[in-house]
This record gives sequence, C-alpha cells and structure tokens, in this order.
Amino acid sequence: MSIWFQKDCEDFVKQLKGNMMAHLGIEIIELGDDYIKGKMPVDHRTTQPAGLLHGGASVVLAESLGSLGANLVVDWNQYYCVGLSVNANHLRSVRSGFVMGVAQPLHLGKRSQVWSIEITDEEEKRVCVSRLTMAVMTK
Repeated sequence: MSIWFQKDCEDFVKQLKGNMMAHLGIEIIELGDDYIKGKMPVDHRTTQPAGLLHGGASVVLAESLGSLGANLVVDWNQYYCVGLSVNANHLRSVRSGFVMGVAQPLHLGKRSQVWSIEITDEEEKRVCVSRLTMAVMTK
C-alpha cells in the first residue's frame, strides 16, 4: 500500500530546477510504495579538497530526499513540510561514481514526520546514515 498523497513527483521535481539539488546533480530515480530513491554524482561539485565525498553533500542528498518525501505525503492544498533537524553519521569514504540515497518514513504524524535516509555507494556499501525531522505546516 502506497504512503503517497502525491503519486507523481514529476510536478514537484520540476519546481526544484535551479536550486541545490540541480547544482549538485541530484536526481530522483525511483518512487516506491514507501520510499523515495535518488542518486548524486561524486565529482568536483560534491567532493572536499582531499578528493573524498564531502559530508555536507551527503547531508544535502539526505535532506533533499527526506524533504521531498515529506512533501509528497501531504495534501499540498493544505500543508507543506519544512526541516527541523537533520543528523548524519558518515561511515565510508567515496572518491568517484555515484552515491544512492533511500529515504523512508519512521513516523508520519499530523504535525511532524521523521525520515531515515541511507546512502550507499555503487557497490551498495553504506556510506552515510541520516535522520531527518520535518514539521508539517498548515498553509
């Protein structure tokens, strides 16, 4: 059973042109029944001076996926969601290729949501685990 109020994220993603997701090359690649999946390149836009994936870029991927998921769960005519808190544990370094993030809700309440985001490398090894708390705001 699907958790999504908005089943087609294309309209929402179109609104994201020209922002942080576009700047870092983040793409949404899958919307499952209870998760949203995206990918981000590990390149000059997302690495630190030592050539490793920047932890901040991982947090941007995590918050972008969780925030998009949060907003797809609510009726846009009545609500919108904004981030309250994000944390991340960086587990493994990545130097090239892509990382994939999967965001799934842990809690979908009337006023708040909590999302878990797991980021893996192309070999499906965990790179980062993150938790995002979202506020559900009335328009």
